[in-house]
Amino acid sequence: MNRNSTEILSSPIEYLKGVGPQRAILLRKELGIDTFQDLLELYPYRHLDKSQITSIADISPDTEFVQVAGYLGSLQILGTGNSKRLVSSVKDATGVLQLIWFQGISWMEKNLNPGFRYRVYGRVGFFNGLMQLTHPEMEAYDEVKGGLPLQPIYPSTEKLKARSLGGRQIAKLTQQLLSQLKEKDIPEFIPTTTVRKSGLMSRFEAFQSIHFPSSPQNYQCALFRLKFEELFFNQVRTRMIKTQRQKQSRGLIFGQVGRLFNDFYTKSLPFELTGAQKRVIREIRQDTARGHQMNRLLQGDVGSGKTMVALLTMLLAADNGYQSCLIAPTEILSNQHFINFQEMLKDLPVSVKLLTGSVKSAARRKILEELAYGSINIIIGTHAILEDPVLFKNLGLAIIDEQHRFGVAQRAKIWKKAVLPPHVLVMTATPIPRTLAMTAYNDLDYSVIDELPPGRQPVRTVKRYEYDRPKVMDFIKVEIKKGRQAYIIFPLIEESEKLDYENLMKGYENVKAYFPEPAYYISMVHGRQKTAIRETNMKRFVSGDTQIMVATTVIEVGVHVSNATVMLIESAEKFGLSQLHQLRGRVGRGADQSYCILLAGNKLGSEARERLKIMCETSDGFKIAEKDMEIRGPGDIAGTRQSGLLDFKLADIVRDREILQLAVQEAQDILNVDPELDLPDNNLLRQQLKQEKGKTPWSRIS
Repeated sequence: MNRNSTEILSSPIEYLKGVGPQRAILLRKELGIDTFQDLLELYPYRHLDKSQITSIADISPDTEFVQVAGYLGSLQILGTGNSKRLVSSVKDATGVLQLIWFQGISWMEKNLNPGFRYRVYGRVGFFNGLMQLTHPEMEAYDEVKGGLPLQPIYPSTEKLKARSLGGRQIAKLTQQLLSQLKEKDIPEFIPTTTVRKSGLMSRFEAFQSIHFPSSPQNYQCALFRLKFEELFFNQVRTRMIKTQRQKQSRGLIFGQVGRLFNDFYTKSLPFELTGAQKRVIREIRQDTARGHQMNRLLQGDVGSGKTMVALLTMLLAADNGYQSCLIAPTEILSNQHFINFQEMLKDLPVSVKLLTGSVKSAARRKILEELAYGSINIIIGTHAILEDPVLFKNLGLAIIDEQHRFGVAQRAKIWKKAVLPPHVLVMTATPIPRTLAMTAYNDLDYSVIDELPPGRQPVRTVKRYEYDRPKVMDFIKVEIKKGRQAYIIFPLIEESEKLDYENLMKGYENVKAYFPEPAYYISMVHGRQKTAIRETNMKRFVSGDTQIMVATTVIEVGVHVSNATVMLIESAEKFGLSQLHQLRGRVGRGADQSYCILLAGNKLGSEARERLKIMCETSDGFKIAEKDMEIRGPGDIAGTRQSGLLDFKLADIVRDREILQLAVQEAQDILNVDPELDLPDNNLLRQQLKQEKGKTPWSRIS
């Protein structure tokens, strides 16, 4: 906003009539309201239509909020100390509804008049089968004559209510503020052409109408305008950050596709690349040839062929005289990458080495010398590669597998290992919904492998209940008789590590009872084990010494066993959708038909039932990610809640997809014509960006 014209909005909240120093302290502490603008942006979470009165007889268990009108019954104070409460009732022609207060009892008793007619509004609850409203809003029936039909309901807290700052008082303060504001105090910063083209209400009118709309349609127009504003601003900012970074970040130039890449592609490629893999390789070749640092997120389901893209990119680096590193989250995954790469590159003059915590000191010294000298082309390993003694002669490419396992500080260490920052390819098998990628990851270049290699059979997924357990175990025995292997996964219940461990051990004993030695051998893997024991147990399963792996979700990333055809997930209702999908991706890696069995308790909630239904219906990771975001909300997916990337006050990237798409298009159209926002039409938008710089979490994604 233009600072001069909005001086009033930056005023401390205590200067608003009716607030004062003491209430200001509470508003800051309880609701984070520091200035007039903060109050303006404390939006009502719903509006009560005062013209709508519900008959008490029509209230059902599905009713959430209700407004009734009737005569107030007698007031009774029951209980003592902490259990003290004020109880009354409201009666209309159809029935009686209980009212109850635990706070502000003496004030309510003094100000309410039994026998008088009231409008009563609140959330419907049930106690001992009796329907009641707790802490309802009360007003004399005649009070609302001549007022707006839609009354805003604001968030409040018990501490605020105790100082007479409940929802209704906050509404009065907001009304007081809005009466002081003129159009120049809330200026427009979205360009006029965009406002007109997108059919937006003016900014001043939107703030008036989001709080005190004249009609439901008027409210929807205000909501649309302010949601669009949040998403549009996010798009302009992140796109400009990306453009700026690309301009400023000098990068290495991989100018040629040479002998190593071409020989491997024409003679050693173990299978025909999918169209999606070819498209991603083209994108990477364009990125690395421009003289700017590549920063690309590569997303694809488990088994979609991301590793082959990584290998071809490393050969591109080697053709241009640069070294590459591939960093994986576990030793076993690093080992598997190393073995696969060695096998595939055996006919080419490419030196591939492995560096993990297990590499002994003499061998480690030799690897460090060869890396610094430049005779190693590709180094594969864990975070051991990030340690200070590891120096490269000319690191040109860093590939990070399963990016969410590495912190920002760890990734930053890679940049310091080269004079010019290496190109970066970040790979993840966690499907990121398109709407999330358009917002949270908008400043990264973004590639998707959305095809599976030919010949891969989809994993058959079924839901079974606890009473089906004997049949499930018999089915696993049949698969093992065919020479196959199986995973049995137990959930982590984060509240108690001890309970998790006991649950796992009980489950392990149960599995042993079904699969006794020496007919069957079982590996067990969990987070409490020492790393060496865990790695040994995983290796036994990978090599086929054991037919069953009993584990917690530590195997979600990092074990590729093509002979494993059964994934049994115990207490499947306790897992999130994305986690279930990741676990399912551990099987179906060979040519044989594979199965994922979701073993659930006999009683399931509606959300858990929905999750398991989706898993049985589709194996498309992107559909699953979209559904997961609908169920859980965008903040939980891919850690965006922890990083505060999507802290919108009104917009919801799941429910507001159409507004998001419109905002994306409008932002792109403006920046295509005026990338620096130099044109007079975009002057106010540029000022707004300057003023808000650093305030929004998503302005710091890079």
